[in-house]
Amino acid sequence: MADPKPRSSNRLARLLVLGVLFHVVYSWSIFDIYFRSPLVHGMTPVEAPQPAPASRLVLFVADGLRADKLFEKQLDRAPFLKDIVMNTGSFGISRTHVPTESRPGHVALIAGFYEDVSAVTKGWKHNPVEFDSVFNESRKTWSFGSPDILPMFADGASDKHRVETFMYPPEFEDFAEKDASMLDTWVFDKVDEFFENAQKNQTTLDLLRSDKIVFFLHLLGLDTNGHAHRPYSKEYLNNIQLVDSGIKRFVENWDAFFNHDGKTAYVFTADHGMSNRGNHGDGNPDNTETPLIAWGAGIAGPDRKNAVVDSYSIDWGLDKLKRVDVNQADVAPLMSTLIGIPYPMNSVGELPLAYLNNTAHYKAEAAFRNARQILRQFFVKQESKRSTELYFEPFPFLLNHEALIQEIQGLIAKDLMDTAIEKSQELAKLCIEGLRYYQIYDWLFLRGMISVGYLGWIANSLLFVFKNYAGYSFGAIEEDGRDRKMVTYGAAVFFAAFSAFMYMKQSHPNYYLYIAFLVYLWAQVFKERRFAWTLITSNLKSGAWMINFSKGALYIVGLEILVCSYFAREILTPALIVAGIVWPMLTPESFQRNNAGIVWYWRISCIGTSIFLMLPVEFDEDMRLVTLGGILILVSGIFAAYFLPLYAQAKLPGTKSRSKNLNEDKAPPAVIMLQLLVIFLSIVIVNDTSSRLKAKKGLPLLNQVASWLILASCAAIPMMDSVKEGQHYLRRLVVIYLSFAPVFILLSISYEALFYFCFSQTLLSWLLMERQLYSETSEPLGNDYADVTKRVTRSSSKAASSASNSDDASFRFLTTNDLRTATIFLFLINVAFFGTGNIASVASFTIDSVYRFFTVFNPFLMAALVIVKMWVPFFLLSAVFGVVSRSIRLPAFSLFLLVLSTTDVMTLNFFFLVRDDGSWLEIGTTISHFIIASSFIVFQIVLFSVGHFLVGRVLIPEVRLKKD
Repeated sequence: MADPKPRSSNRLARLLVLGVLFHVVYSWSIFDIYFRSPLVHGMTPVEAPQPAPASRLVLFVADGLRADKLFEKQLDRAPFLKDIVMNTGSFGISRTHVPTESRPGHVALIAGFYEDVSAVTKGWKHNPVEFDSVFNESRKTWSFGSPDILPMFADGASDKHRVETFMYPPEFEDFAEKDASMLDTWVFDKVDEFFENAQKNQTTLDLLRSDKIVFFLHLLGLDTNGHAHRPYSKEYLNNIQLVDSGIKRFVENWDAFFNHDGKTAYVFTADHGMSNRGNHGDGNPDNTETPLIAWGAGIAGPDRKNAVVDSYSIDWGLDKLKRVDVNQADVAPLMSTLIGIPYPMNSVGELPLAYLNNTAHYKAEAAFRNARQILRQFFVKQESKRSTELYFEPFPFLLNHEALIQEIQGLIAKDLMDTAIEKSQELAKLCIEGLRYYQIYDWLFLRGMISVGYLGWIANSLLFVFKNYAGYSFGAIEEDGRDRKMVTYGAAVFFAAFSAFMYMKQSHPNYYLYIAFLVYLWAQVFKERRFAWTLITSNLKSGAWMINFSKGALYIVGLEILVCSYFAREILTPALIVAGIVWPMLTPESFQRNNAGIVWYWRISCIGTSIFLMLPVEFDEDMRLVTLGGILILVSGIFAAYFLPLYAQAKLPGTKSRSKNLNEDKAPPAVIMLQLLVIFLSIVIVNDTSSRLKAKKGLPLLNQVASWLILASCAAIPMMDSVKEGQHYLRRLVVIYLSFAPVFILLSISYEALFYFCFSQTLLSWLLMERQLYSETSEPLGNDYADVTKRVTRSSSKAASSASNSDDASFRFLTTNDLRTATIFLFLINVAFFGTGNIASVASFTIDSVYRFFTVFNPFLMAALVIVKMWVPFFLLSAVFGVVSRSIRLPAFSLFLLVLSTTDVMTLNFFFLVRDDGSWLEIGTTISHFIIASSFIVFQIVLFSVGHFLVGRVLIPEVRLKKD
């Protein structure tokens, strides 16, 4: 009979590849369903009413400025802007959209729509789809500031000469060597230089004297100082004062240049805010609430008759004035109206009339034209959807839109301006609702397809696990080749029919991928229907079906608890404490009595690690905690270096064999001594670098080079210290633990290194508990287990056999008891996720730690280092998990596949919890949860691969049972 191993290995490889591709594709489904780009083309722009109140517009964007930091009672740091608010202009809060990043914020401000997240694939610097903007509709725009922002509006202009840019070099965006406020000083100085040169250029002078022109000043200093020093630092607050004085100087020079003609409108705002950790990106109010101040031509002055009194105004001492809050996209139609240019074609902003100082007729006409511009988008979207639907259901509330338009025109003609404005605003809101209606037109179809696809993956992978690793062979069931072919043909016909249906709907290409995976997965399940039915009936006939069902239900409950932990990481603290205390109590008394040391080690390490899950994710740099964590890691490494040789020399109490490699030399292994030296250097370097950065002396080149070399060594040492035959698993785990420690120390700013130490102790105690518990409670391997050796032994088992002193390299089947091990593994993954931050929130991870490696702004390299820091605990967990699996005699992929097959239960939870309404915090959080859960399969495959590489061939001696 042919050896089944190659066939089984091929099936396993296909399943893993399928899992990766499936989850990568389906992770993107959230954007196809909820956030597909709203851009529509083929429209004629609607021009703002004439004559325009202003000839020119100046837009100041203070990148990263929080509303509260400008408007709070200590506004004396910005006396010029305070005077504008109190005596000259109008003000309010501009609420941004997630993700609260610079590019989407500027697109909303200047183009009036919330950009598709696909822009992130180009770094949010280049336009994935060209769009209209205020700058593009202007006669001429001059822009000054960052090379990260200005090019996207210049490159996207219909006339390349319409938008002129003046940018400083990228290396100016340094977080350490210079005060970032110099970026704003550069902008103001560059504007002064521009006006000096303009006096000598008649063409430029003529353009400046014309109408419909825009000046854009992008002020990045606040964002850079916020990242480097936090938004409550003196650097950030002083930068506000610098911006205020710079704007004052600019306005004085500008008005003098134009002879105080009163034809300039000024708008001051921000693209996003800044969290207390110096980050942004999520929907926290600190990130979404930005200031908006407008003054000059066409802008209403302060309104003291209709003051807004709420917690914001009271806290800011502005409760005597009317505050006009807007959505960020509303700023674009406001700017277009002020200088009388066409509204950006894809703008969905609603004109905030309270900011305008003009006649009632002008306001009514402006509101009507703003509504007509959104209505044109609605018409294009409606006709596009009508042309692709077999059974089209139009938006019911705009079926009689012509009558509403005529009514508004009649009201304006009759001089009933207030009513006309109300009707125009009603029309605009209906148009926005209609755009959303067509945006979510296919939701039911898409959500149903994605849900069935995930269920198909769960069913298919579970059947694979049961058939290959759980001992359910059912040899009497023979595969019917003809039946399987018929299923394949049926699936092909089904896919062809669905593809034709989607082609008629002109569906996005992604939809074909979704249905292809769905059809393939359920075809595979249908091919195994006889096996599945026999599996169900055999369990129902057995007397243990209720117990197995209960264990499975408890496993699902555990997954649901993990779902809850994404919303409140503190849930993991009592759960970890309970696991530490209760699990040993459920073991046999003999086990507790014989292994009291291991039990208490597990309990103490769980309680110690649980503390970190209660600590705040927002914290300042505290080098004392970093140093303490580094010292504990160093001491634990010295302890391991001393006792490892003795451990082997003493024939490892509790084991049947000793490690040859450790027994050859009583001295500590040289590689461990080298690692201890690297850890010591890391502690010294991180303290020296931190002190120099605080003193604003910059990042020393020597420290920078040393940090990069240490980072490289952390990856090189585990690979160079190749896994030789007979290498003891504890030696290998110590090497891995000490290899990752230096990079974690260098990337720590507070308690992270302490977490790494405590988490590592929890992993080691878990390993010792599982090994000892299995050895004392498992039954001897019998004939059934000998049979599984032939069917499920993999290439890794051959290596494990050669590395072991035991002649018995048999593996066993999975049982329902292994659900406990899978649950603990998933639980520890979540502990690693949330130990030092909230992985579902971009703003919960600080980038301060990357300043030990470089200080010039580079978002992708910064993100890469932060991800490396996040992944370090998982690499250690994957190595321990690999040893656990082999210690309890499970094939290399069995326990891993069990976890892989069931975690999409969490994904489906998050899929139906995704929101596209409510607060931006809720929207952003639910999106993050789903993407993390759906990508979890890919993450686990990477983890398992790393773990298999790190510990795939180490010696794992059998545990010798202690006699009572």
